[in-house]
Order: sequence, then C-alpha cells, then structure tokens
Amino acid sequence: MMPHTDAPGTPGIPATWTSSAKDMVGTSLGHARVWFTVGHGILNEVYWPSCSMPQIRDLGFIVAGEDFWAEVKRVNHYALSTPSPDVPLPHIVHQHERYCLELEMVADPVRDVLLIRYQLAGEGLRLFPLLAPHLAGEGGGNLGRVTDSGLLAENADQFVFLAAEGGFARGSAGYVGCSDGWQDFSQHGQMTWQHPQAGPGNIALMGELNQQSGVLALGFANTAEGARTLARCALVGGYAQARERYIRGWTEWHQHVSFPALETLPPRLADAVKTSITVLKTHEGRTFPGALVASLSTPWGDAHQDPGGYHLVWPRDSVEVGFALLACGLTHEVQALLAYLIAIQQPDGHWLQNNYSDGRPYWKGIQLDEVALPVLLAATLQQQGLLGEMQPAASKMAQNALRFIARNGPASPQDRWEENAGINPFTLAVSIAALVGGAECGLLDEPDRQYALSLADDWNARLESWVYVQETDIDREHRVSGHYVRINPGYHSARYGEVMLRNRHEETIKTRALLGMEYLTLVRLGLRKASDKRIRDTTKLVDKLLCVKLEAGPYYYRYNEDGYGEHHDGRAFDGSGIGRLWPLLSGERGHYALACGQSAKAYLEAMLASASGGGMLPEQIWDQDDIPARGLFKGRPSGSAMPLIWAHAELIKLIWTQKTGKPIEQLPCVAARYADNPTTPAVFHWRDSVRSEALPRGRALWIEASEPFLLHFGLDGWQDVQEKPSQPAGLGMHGVQLDAAALTGATLQFTRRFDTRGWEGQNWSLDLHPA
Repeated sequence: MMPHTDAPGTPGIPATWTSSAKDMVGTSLGHARVWFTVGHGILNEVYWPSCSMPQIRDLGFIVAGEDFWAEVKRVNHYALSTPSPDVPLPHIVHQHERYCLELEMVADPVRDVLLIRYQLAGEGLRLFPLLAPHLAGEGGGNLGRVTDSGLLAENADQFVFLAAEGGFARGSAGYVGCSDGWQDFSQHGQMTWQHPQAGPGNIALMGELNQQSGVLALGFANTAEGARTLARCALVGGYAQARERYIRGWTEWHQHVSFPALETLPPRLADAVKTSITVLKTHEGRTFPGALVASLSTPWGDAHQDPGGYHLVWPRDSVEVGFALLACGLTHEVQALLAYLIAIQQPDGHWLQNNYSDGRPYWKGIQLDEVALPVLLAATLQQQGLLGEMQPAASKMAQNALRFIARNGPASPQDRWEENAGINPFTLAVSIAALVGGAECGLLDEPDRQYALSLADDWNARLESWVYVQETDIDREHRVSGHYVRINPGYHSARYGEVMLRNRHEETIKTRALLGMEYLTLVRLGLRKASDKRIRDTTKLVDKLLCVKLEAGPYYYRYNEDGYGEHHDGRAFDGSGIGRLWPLLSGERGHYALACGQSAKAYLEAMLASASGGGMLPEQIWDQDDIPARGLFKGRPSGSAMPLIWAHAELIKLIWTQKTGKPIEQLPCVAARYADNPTTPAVFHWRDSVRSEALPRGRALWIEASEPFLLHFGLDGWQDVQEKPSQPAGLGMHGVQLDAAALTGATLQFTRRFDTRGWEGQNWSLDLHPA
C-alpha cells in the first residue's frame, strides 16, 4: 500500500456517487468486463469486473486558458448521439462560446479498459481530466498517485490507471472538497497544485493533457502493473480498432433479435424497442451470464454513498426482463437467465430479495412474487418447447419454489415494492399462475400436480375475500360498488385494519383506503376478465386518484400516500419523502387498455416522453413545478434510478402485446382455468396462517400444515370426538380431508398434535353450514 500523503484535507468530504440521471449506458459484447454510464455529458460510474461493482464516481473535464476555466459538467450544454439506436456508443459535443469539446467513449471488447477519444477546439486552451476513483465500490479508503506514465488509484486489491495517448504534462492528487483539482481551479483559476499522492480517503486525480486531441485509456486490474499494462496496451492497439469491434459486436448481436414485425412499427417505436433491447443486454453480467442488475445507477446517488444502489440482481426485475427478451426472440439470453436463477435459488426454494451478480446476498427479505415468477418463466419456456436440457433442473426448481409458496402463502413477508407484509393482488396472482403453470406445463409430478391445482383454485376463489372491499367511503364518493386494495396486512377482511406507510415515518392508512395498481395483474395473467366489474370499478378509482395527466400523457403513482421519492422542496429521498410518478405503471395501465380493446397509444407516448436524451427510461419522473437548482423539471426524470430495466422491459412488452394481442406472461392454461371458464374449487384449504370462520358450501375441507400431525376434532362443542392422522398432500404439505356433507353438526372444533412439537395449544372452530 502507498504511504499517507501530506496533501491537505484528509480524508476529504463524505463520499457520494453521481446523479442517477444517466444519458446512456454501455458495454462491449466481447469477453472484457467493463460497463460504463454517461450523465451530464461526462463519464459517470464505471463497473468492473462485474456490473454489480462500480469503481469510479466519474471522470469529467475542465477546460482552461490563461483567463478562463470551466468544468463541462457544470456548464451542462451538450448534445449526445449514437451511430444507431442499437449501438450504445456515445458521441458527445460540449459547446461553449470559448470552446468545443467532443468526446466519444467505447469499452474495449478484448481488454478491461474504457477508451475515451477527445478533441478540444479553442484558442490557447488546455484540457484537464478529473478522475474520482471509488474503488471496491466505496469512496473512502482510496489512495492515488501521479506516475510518469499516468494517474493511478487503488483500494484493497483493485486498481485503476488513467493513461493518455500523448501523455500528461503534469498531475496532482488530492482530497475531494479540500485539495482536489476542482478546488485548485476554484481557488486559483488555474492548476497550481501538484500533489504527488493522496489517501487513504475520498480522493480525486487530475492531469493536464499534452495534446488537444487524442485518446484516454482507463484500465482496471487487480495489480497496479496490470491496470497500467492494460491501459497502455489499449492505446497501442488503437481506438479505431476497438471502436470497429465494439460496433460489430452489437450489430451482429442484434441480428438475433426477432421482434414481431419490428420493421413495420413507426420509426420512433422501432427505435425505442432497439434502444430498450440494448439497455437490457447492457445490464447482463459477463462472468455470470444471465445475471441482470436492475439499473447501472444508484438512486439519489449524488446525495449518499450506498454500496448496493440498484446495481444488484432482483429476481422479480430479472424475470420481468426475461419475458421482454423472450418477446424479442432472444432464447439464449432467456435460458441463461433461467439457469442463473436456478443456480442462486436457496435450499428451501426461495430467492434472496436481491444479490450481487456472483450470488452473494445483499438484502435478505422474502417476497413470494420473486419465488413465483421464475416458475412462471420456466412454465412459459416449457410450453414453447424451449427448456431443452434444462427441463430436469427447471422441474426441480419449480417443485422447490412451489413448495415454498405452498408452505408460506398466500401472504408474503414483503410486497413487490418491498415495503409491507400481507396479501396483495400482484403477489397472489403471480403465485396462483405459477401453481397452475407448474402443474399444467409438465414441471410437477403427482401428487404435487394435483395439490398445486387444488391450492390455486382455492386461493383464486378466495382472492376477493382478502383484497376486495365494497361500499367504502371512496367507493361511495366516486360512485363505484367496490375496489381492490393495494395490500391486506391482516388476514381478515380488507375492510378493517391499517397499513403502515414504510417511507412516511410509520404513518398508517386504513387498508380499505389504500389504492394501488397490483390488481391489473389479475387481468394480465388471465385470472379475471378485463370486463369484470370489480376490475373496471377499481380502474375508475385509480384513474381518478393515482393518475396525473401531464402534457406528454397519463402517469401513475404506485399508491396514494407513497413516500418513496424526493421531498416537497426537491431534496433527495432520505428514508422518507413523497412518491413520484412511475412511467412503467403507464405501461401496466396500457396493457389493461389493450385487454379492453382500447388503444395504448397515450400510455406508450407517456413512457417514451419520460426518457433521457439517450433514450433511458427512469424509475420516476418529477410531478411538480420545476426546481432548476435541483435539476428537477416537470415530466422529466427525477433523482431515482435511470435506466430502470423493468421500465424498458415493460415498454417492449407493451408494444409486443399491441402487436400480438396477448400479454407474453399469460399462460393459456391459466386463462382457460379462471378468466375464460372459471373453475369451481372442490377443496377448501384451511391453515392457521389464513384462518377462516366458515366453510364455503359444496367444498370438502382440507386441514393442513407443513408437517405431519394428528387431527383431534369434534362437533358442536366437542361432541363425537374423533382423531385422524394427516397424510402427505403434495408440495411438502400434510393434511386431513373431511367431507363436510358427512359431518352432521353445525360447527367443527379441532386442534392438532404435531409429530415434532406436540399439541399446538389452541382450539379452532369452523362453521360447517354458513347461511
């Protein structure tokens, strides 16, 4: 390690990442392992050796002469272009009355190096690259020094080296906010410091280039010599060769894309599909194919130092993308994604809330939709004959995942927004579809198959009893009969109880008053018809209470009283705030419009209008009056994640559904069983996690648990007491089936003695013949 430096200001100001407002993202499709992002016209985070690990905050430029200096990022006057929508090669032109700076960036396809070609025009001006290393994914603990051949930084065993084709006239290392190059110019109007080294701390490196035009190489390796060698090798190999390989790699890959009648789409839509497909592919791992990080950004990154950001793998986001890749005919990518998900499945059948691309855990929450979605993807591939040699592994994965759902559902410890426990329409719909898909598409054997169908039928029949309410205040106010709620944290009627708002200082709201768009998944997956009055009534409320119609079109909030977004004055989300508009929800609403036989044009236009100049779709857009000082403009991306691969996937799938007439996630066996010809369940599955006080008429009773037990039961106050041992039911569950018609009493009382822990210590009662 390098010794401490005498540069003033150790350890520097607290480190942050850059703004999540990305112009574009890119990577090569060779074997090299570098991903880059562009924001405010300069290089932002660069990831290496995986798309989970950012290694620099940014690399910007100062243009200076004898009487003038400017940082191009702060001037913020530039234009960005690419050779075509399907090649993520940014060409950036910064214009100023004193200079014109052209930049072009390309990831070397054969080396772990990012190349930047630059050309500065302006009389008597010099160019100064300013590099902020955040090696090993953190801003503190970095060390940097100026060498004869370039600028070097290190942290732990990770190194970055910045080399210049024509070399540096001089360089300096300093602590950010105190002795870095920007502070030098701010205080003196020119470069006066030449600190040879700095660190450990939050540091920055700056050099004065010898030439007004040339190439920079940013090399990454596990040794200083390796990083230097790679950077210099790339310069010797030449920018033109790397650029040609980069373009060829993307052009050849796009030849495998098979989107329905892409050439017949309006040019704007066709370009958006190509850009979105490119964004999805850019977020895939190299060492771990199929590992898709949610975004090469950190939400509100310029306000904090979050080691995870969104550059992590979420199984939900990954499967959402998997269906979009399938819509584009990219079978190889979808198979790689499924193989990766199978590999990181936990022994008990669930997936981690999110993880690094190599499988290491980050957050460890459990979300049942993230357990069900991989099964739904596998079932779709099986139905289309695309599993091939993966079928045995996919079947084992599905069995383990559905066992987990059977044991723990229908309530989920977290919903799809990762905030609340309970039963919600989205998770429940996905779980039911996965149970049916796993059973009907050949991923389950008996008795698991029959049990999965029986459980799915029961949950589907009881769905409204858990997440639908009628004649509430908002129903009467808006003249509808009832509506689906966002989530029911209790397991009784959603008419009662409250939901804690996780990003609002634990404020609460009545369960019946909390609206969301989760219910639309019931139509999309084929559990309910689009014409169902309950769906139509809820949509009327959502369009009234969650929709904001901006000039570009309709946008939606996740739910009323959402707190995940900037504060009212534009300050970054810091654990609380105000939720803003999500373009991907315009896509979800557009899917419902198509299901109703209506046009999705307004929703597509809204999504497209939210994109950055480089076509990146944000997680959220700003919904209030402009706040220029904070870079917030109505209808434009906020400080949340950008690009969000889920949003890009939603755009692709919406256009696909518009072309084909059916959502790609919808299995025919699910729609046939529920929406088209509703199946009447034969069995009522009683479990203490979602207890019921009455047995529906015409149903057999199955009292079940996840372990063997002896059922001790009687009628009408413990008369005619009997005992029956449980039997294996399927999907790892055990139960006792009782024929309600043969039970002569009005009520059933029962308790259980478990093989491993004895009597459960509680009596239960069930009305056998409700009115």
